[in-house]
Amino acid sequence: MVSALGVAVVGFGWMGRVHTQAYARVPHHFPRLPVRPELVTVVEDVPGRAEEAAERFGFATTARDWREVAADPRVHAVSITAPNFLHREIGVAMAEAGKHIWIEKPVGLTAADARAVADAVAKAGVQGTVGFNYRNAPAVAYARELIAAGEIGTVTHVRVRLFSDYAAHPEGALTWRYERERGGSGVLGDLASHGVDLARFLLGDITALTADTAIFVPERARPTGATAGHTRATGGELGPVENEDYVNCLLRFASGARGVLEASRVAVGEQNNYGFEVHGTKGAVLWDFRRMGELGVSRGTAYQDQSVSTVFVGPGHGAYEAFQPGSANAMGYDDLKVIEAHHFLRSIAEGTPYGATPADAVLSATALDAMSRSAESGAWVSL
Repeated sequence: MVSALGVAVVGFGWMGRVHTQAYARVPHHFPRLPVRPELVTVVEDVPGRAEEAAERFGFATTARDWREVAADPRVHAVSITAPNFLHREIGVAMAEAGKHIWIEKPVGLTAADARAVADAVAKAGVQGTVGFNYRNAPAVAYARELIAAGEIGTVTHVRVRLFSDYAAHPEGALTWRYERERGGSGVLGDLASHGVDLARFLLGDITALTADTAIFVPERARPTGATAGHTRATGGELGPVENEDYVNCLLRFASGARGVLEASRVAVGEQNNYGFEVHGTKGAVLWDFRRMGELGVSRGTAYQDQSVSTVFVGPGHGAYEAFQPGSANAMGYDDLKVIEAHHFLRSIAEGTPYGATPADAVLSATALDAMSRSAESGAWVSL
């Protein structure tokens, strides 16, 4: 028997919409899920935005203050897609109110914020899912299987890259993302957090790192109205960019493997160039998010001049069969969030965590804090 689960979405920018659409789609892709999300309320403090979302997506009610959701007995689960500086306060309050939470990364501004949310989830006995969506790609799941099975031998080194141009334009508005008080770190929290999670998901624990960061667009214009996504602004008062545009980091893993993680939000000519190359003593696996359904695989006994084959993922790889019937049919970004929604709802239904959890967010944030300290000191930092 399928039971209804009242859900709320707090913060209705682009990511709030993505979560809402995932809730709507998850029963179609995962019909055996014993709970069915029911859109109860949407919270947004920008005038008119919540009402528009309710009309478009079918939320029963709207609110301007997220505290109304914490006190609402109709709501059992909450998506937290508000800006980073609100993650800790909302996340802890929702968990303490007995609400399950699906919260976007990086879960606050610091590792202390992420740990506070993780502790609140554990103490309350609710479920928590974190928005590390790239690990949900079927090709990434397959890469992890190959690595774990020793198909590429002992892993020697990995390179993880996350290059984007969303902040490359000098007219990009000085939104909360560029302020320490509201955004925390810059490209560290936004993109490198995904990189750390991918590296850990594939290779295990990181034990030490050293990093270098830089700001390449030092000033931006303050927006004159409400913003969503990556808005441009001209004519407004200029203000300083307070957090990093770029990071380059060397990693050491508990396994003995070495790694390089590089991320940029101002990489002109790069649009969502995210991926990894993992090399082992007998082969390699290579993945590019822009060709999400493909995995480059090199394995065998040749060692030198060994070829790389392209595997088109299909049924049997991760959650692929919930979306497409045969290999090489394309999936997209929003599909990864549907998989994430399924993890969240399945966790609630079964009382067991699936997918990325607040504990993963703590480990990612710990690495990000270490990168910031290393960039300041120029030294290696142990985790």
